[in-house]
Formats: sequence, structure tokens, C-alpha cells
Amino acid sequence: MSIFDAAVEVCTFLEDNHIPYAVLGGLALQHWGEPRTTHDVDIVVVVPSNQEDDLLQATLRRFRPRMEDALSFAKRYRMLLIATSNDVPVDIALGIPGYEEQALRRSSTVSFVGLAPIRILSAEDLIIHKCVAGRPRDVEDVERVLIRQRVNLDLRYIRSWLRDFAAIIEAHDPRAIFEDAVKKARGVLRRTSRV
Repeated sequence: MSIFDAAVEVCTFLEDNHIPYAVLGGLALQHWGEPRTTHDVDIVVVVPSNQEDDLLQATLRRFRPRMEDALSFAKRYRMLLIATSNDVPVDIALGIPGYEEQALRRSSTVSFVGLAPIRILSAEDLIIHKCVAGRPRDVEDVERVLIRQRVNLDLRYIRSWLRDFAAIIEAHDPRAIFEDAVKKARGVLRRTSRV
């Protein structure tokens, strides 16, 4: 069983339980950017706050937790850490109303070769998540998505949300990460179009 099979296993569980979700991280990057090695599955879900406990408990009945007291950890940090039947790590983030609800509505259904379809974040929302995270690998991923998509994305949508997130992120400016990545991607695309 591959990481793709593991994603399908968890996504099928979520769909069977009518839980809105989208895959992000390395697997979404496989679709929108350049493939890179990933060893886990990242998923965001959004449910009403009065249903979060039921979702967490049902998920822990179906999948093995990756830590002791995973339920308390998930309630405190809004991240449930589980493993699939083939021991692939899965991080399920409990999204918050507002942005992530909109991101899930914008998500796309995709099929990786030979597997059941799953929902992944749009390229724009993947970029937003990665700019907010701001790690060096995320910055590279943003550039790769922009290049692969030829910067043919809803830049106004991305900039609008990054402006909102910049007001609450102290460690870095997600807008600067994005604008630098756009500049680099356009430079790469100009150079490759001349060849």
C-alpha cells in the first residue's frame, strides 16, 4: 500500500461520514507543482465545533493514534495524529470557520493513477497554506506551483487572504514570500520561453 492508498483510505472514511475535507501538503503538490518525496498525508477538515469531539472519537476508533492521549492533543492543538492500516502517518487539521470553509468549497476532486478520487486544495489555497507556514521547503513549493501553473492563477484571491493572514503572523510576512516567489517564477518562465 502506497502513500496514495493511505490517503484514499482516510478520505474514504471522511466521505463515508460526510465530513468536508481536502488533502494538502505533499500530495496536493504532486498534482499542482513538481512531485517531491513525502512520507505523510496532510488533511484539513471543517466541522461545526459541537461535532468536533464526535469526529475525533470516530476517527480514533477507525485509525491508530500516533501518540498517547491523541484526543487531548487534538483538542488542544487542533491536530489529530493517526496512522493508516499500512502505518502511513496522517495529520488531520481541524480547520476553522471562514477561510478554510472557503478553501474546502474551492477544492478539486482528482484521481491519482489507479486510485479512487480524493479532494485536494486548489492551487491557490495550497499556495496560501504554504506562504503562511513559511518554512524553506514551503517557499520552494510555492515557486514550483507557480511555475507549473505558469502563474495562471487567481493572484487577487491569494493576495487578499495573505493580507489578512499577515496581520496575525509574527514570524514572517507571507505576502513577501508570495511576491518573491511570483517574481522568481516569472523569471524562470521568461528564461525557458526563450530556449
